Amino acid sequence: MSYSPRFESAEFATSVAELPALTRAALAMLPELAFVGRSNAGKSTAINLLTQRRRLAYSSKTPGRTQMLNFFSVFDDAPSAQRKACAYLVDLPGYGFAKTDVMTRERWDGLVGGYLQSRRMLRGVVLVMDARRPCLPADEDLLGWICGRDDLDRFRLHMLLSKADQIGTIEQRAALARAEQRAEELPIATSVQLYSALDRSGLEELRETAAQMLGA
Repeated sequence: MSYSPRFESAEFATSVAELPALTRAALAMLPELAFVGRSNAGKSTAINLLTQRRRLAYSSKTPGRTQMLNFFSVFDDAPSAQRKACAYLVDLPGYGFAKTDVMTRERWDGLVGGYLQSRRMLRGVVLVMDARRPCLPADEDLLGWICGRDDLDRFRLHMLLSKADQIGTIEQRAALARAEQRAEELPIATSVQLYSALDRSGLEELRETAAQMLGA
């Protein structure tokens, strides 16, 4: 019998600051789902809401501050005596921040770009974008990293348009249409949804999609 991920069980596993350190990290061979987005797009908040943990993922008001890959173990929903870790959620450093030097940007490319392109256990990416400004040039740069993988037939992308409560219905439809059009152009199975952390609209859809991406 297979069991589904119980996101509320998530707990911190480890942090990795350099790509070569991934091979030495105390991580099991489990499917990984990465959350990535522009700085302050609501990425860490989405992880916290998904797991119903207020401070699981650290959300900084200073763009570019978090510069590590943060792994969180997720356990399955088996009876307590049989419960075990079944996946990892991975909080990636934000991007698109302006006040950084060249070395910091190069380090981001090496860490996050390298992880997105080469990590074998990575099953999919949740790309968090502000619904008021979806598919900006920095988002396109990130899509370029993902599209460089050689296993796109087994990979999935989910575009999460956050802060949807801050725009009206017409603007929501326009943002959704723009993201869906971009999704159709990508060589990856891609889904798109609107979402708001404030009123929790779209949370159940995010939960179901995340479970599917992890192979539940």
